[in-house]
Amino acid sequence: MHAKWIMVAGMFLLLGLISACGAVPAVPVTGISPTMDAMDHGVMPGTAGSDQPFDANFIDGMIIHHEGAITMANQALEAAERPEIRELARAIVSAQQAEIDQLKAWRVAWYPDLAPTAGMAMGTMAVADGDTPFDQRFIEAMIPHHQDAIAMARAAQQQSERPEIQALALAIISAQEAEIVQMRQWLAGWYGIEQ
Repeated sequence: MHAKWIMVAGMFLLLGLISACGAVPAVPVTGISPTMDAMDHGVMPGTAGSDQPFDANFIDGMIIHHEGAITMANQALEAAERPEIRELARAIVSAQQAEIDQLKAWRVAWYPDLAPTAGMAMGTMAVADGDTPFDQRFIEAMIPHHQDAIAMARAAQQQSERPEIQALALAIISAQEAEIVQMRQWLAGWYGIEQ
């Protein structure tokens, strides 16, 4: 648990350094839907089949993706039974809102005249209703959600032209891999489910 907080603190430090190197005011990006249930990662943003800059697609897609995680985390803040889930939800909201703010600032600074990109095709993102305990459903929804963010971040490490995006991608991978490990431990310990 202590290591998780060190990683979160490190991520905020990294974001602070990134911000200090190229600080721009955060301005909302318009025209991007904050919903995400039916995710389609068929063509990764900025790769073959996309005529928009990779970094713009990554920014637009990750903003939407993080907004979906915040929606799920807010559900957990209202419905979770276990304090560990509520603590994780608070950490997700805090970290991912900070990243959204930074991504929006970069979007305005780097692509002020570029229309919103295709990003990713998404519908509503929420923890599904069901008969299983909410905490289990939250974990089972958040793990693949984090895995998708990690896949996007790995693509950014290879394809981004911006060191700021590459540094953010590394922070996303580090934080979300650690959260996946923790959530899998909870699934096994609380529900006897191994992943």
